[in-house]
Amino acid sequence: MAAVALRSCRRGLSQIINHGGTSTFSPNGLAGVRHKTTVQFASRPDLPKLAYRRLKGKSPGVVFLPGYASTMNGQKAEALEEFCKSLGHSYLRFDYTGHGASEGVLAEGTVGTWKKDVLFVLDELTEGPQIMVGSSLGGWLMLLAGIARPEKTAALVGISTAADHFVNSFNSLPLETRKEFEEKGEWSVPTKHSEEGAYKFSMDFIREAENHCVLQSPIPIMCPIRLIHGLKDEDVPWHISMQVAERVLSQDVDVILRRHGQHRMADKDDIKLMVYTIDDLIDKLTTLV
Repeated sequence: MAAVALRSCRRGLSQIINHGGTSTFSPNGLAGVRHKTTVQFASRPDLPKLAYRRLKGKSPGVVFLPGYASTMNGQKAEALEEFCKSLGHSYLRFDYTGHGASEGVLAEGTVGTWKKDVLFVLDELTEGPQIMVGSSLGGWLMLLAGIARPEKTAALVGISTAADHFVNSFNSLPLETRKEFEEKGEWSVPTKHSEEGAYKFSMDFIREAENHCVLQSPIPIMCPIRLIHGLKDEDVPWHISMQVAERVLSQDVDVILRRHGQHRMADKDDIKLMVYTIDDLIDKLTTLV
């Protein structure tokens, strides 16, 4: 599968990336997407409104699921919109409850809350099967959505997939440390991705997340799955992607490890690999039809 990143795809993407083609796609995904889609808001009875950007086009569509505390305006999300526009495929990116432009409070969200968000956008804002591209937490949520909505799941692409990560990270702490956090009622996790220098999770958040763990048993997903992970990821260990690959029931699973890749996987070559991987899946899926 790693060869996907090296070969010339059927749509001439290698020429596009090298600025020799006629398409406007650029793997940088920076500041960048010309004629960007406008932000819209989806209303839900008794639930916060969700902000989203949608590009209409061919099937299969692509849906981007961002990471924890990230938004639909990240480099990967914007690069994917430019890519889908260049091919004429539909694309959807959105902010979870409590994230970005969506309503709600981040600290009050749970894995279950964000799973409901994903299922809502799949059910109400997309048509036909989708290729879900999940980054970090989004990789966990794409698995949950793939289990709950197999008919809407054409393929999955995980980037630094964080399946069960909150729960396993907390449970791996020394017993005394866990007791201290439990007595305090809050778990503080140092991170360079927050202005405060740490993410804070309540014990209720951890307990709720336990209800959505997927790695203890076979994962009933049968579609093609691609898992991209950096060996230098300091936030989510790359072996989680290996665990996902071992547990899914699909026979079409590839793990791509980036020797110098870090957690966000937002460098030009990382984005190029992501795009090539999705292009290859589109080619595969449309050939099967």
